[in-house]
Amino acid sequence: MDNCTECGEYVPYSERLETYLVPVLFAVIFLVGVLGNGTLVVIFVRHTKMRNIPNTYIMSLALGDLLVIVTSLPFTSTLYTIESWPYGDFVCKLSEATKDISIGVSVFTLTALSAERYCAIVNPIRRHISTKPLTIVMAFVIWVVSFILALPAAIFSNVQIAIVADNHTIEYCSPFPPQYGPPYKQSIVLFKFLAYYACPLCIIAGFYILMARHLVLSTKNMPGEMQGQSNQINARKKVAKMVLAFVIIFFVCFFPYHTFMLWFHFYPTAEEDYNEFWHGYRIVGFCLSFINSCINPIALYCVSKAFRRYFNRYLLCCKRSDTPCTDVTMTHKSSSMKHHRQNSVITSHYTLSNAEKI
Repeated sequence: MDNCTECGEYVPYSERLETYLVPVLFAVIFLVGVLGNGTLVVIFVRHTKMRNIPNTYIMSLALGDLLVIVTSLPFTSTLYTIESWPYGDFVCKLSEATKDISIGVSVFTLTALSAERYCAIVNPIRRHISTKPLTIVMAFVIWVVSFILALPAAIFSNVQIAIVADNHTIEYCSPFPPQYGPPYKQSIVLFKFLAYYACPLCIIAGFYILMARHLVLSTKNMPGEMQGQSNQINARKKVAKMVLAFVIIFFVCFFPYHTFMLWFHFYPTAEEDYNEFWHGYRIVGFCLSFINSCINPIALYCVSKAFRRYFNRYLLCCKRSDTPCTDVTMTHKSSSMKHHRQNSVITSHYTLSNAEKI
């Protein structure tokens, strides 16, 4: 996102409210994002029992969020606080490219997670046999595709000069090279909306509709089946709800950004109609797009007991944990053994394995 130098009447930065609010907000995002996503990486690396299929994708999400927080956020946080871009072309290219990589990793990983949950619910036995070895490969492919789609930002982003009030000039970082004109801007904005937002949303919605239909049908057939089947469905529902929470967070955070970009680059009189409302809406979209990079660990802490224990261990020194740090592993093992004895039927063995636990 460039700094929209053509948007409305120029107001000195010292007179803008965002000049003082945005740096504080981004400092909080940086702190929470580094601690939260960094802790997720530590949990995944240090605890082998947490390396199941859903958690592998969650690890990929955390790495993508860390990438944009470390390499882009410190620089783009000055977009509303410093009048001219002071970092040069290289940092401009790096900042824009890593934003696209992070967005791509996030949305494609959420789509893969939704597909994985669908397979786990509809055909759990086949999923454990065929899908599990391919999870790391799929995560790697997602990163490769995200890097490829970010190449235009890495190649064409540059520092440009704009003339504002009273022949005063400023420099700003833009992903749109001026030599290609408005058609290039419109094509990139439309492509990002379709590839990073609309199409994944439709695919994820389709998986969740099919998932819900299958769960409703399986619940109707439950009275004639073993009691263990109820535990299986509850376990699958829990993980599916967690993935749905991530999906909702992503699409809420990026809705203002995409709607503003579509309006500004496709509405014929957008530059003339740009006012305080659109300026505020644009800043909200800008901030929410980065808030998305730090909010997933918070959501995971709220919905997952297993991750909550580890977060308490590493960040809160167990002060808020119900189980002492030294007993977390033993308690987890004891609970797993008890659960295994209660569900010794072969169908439960497949569907309540480590790959279903979060």
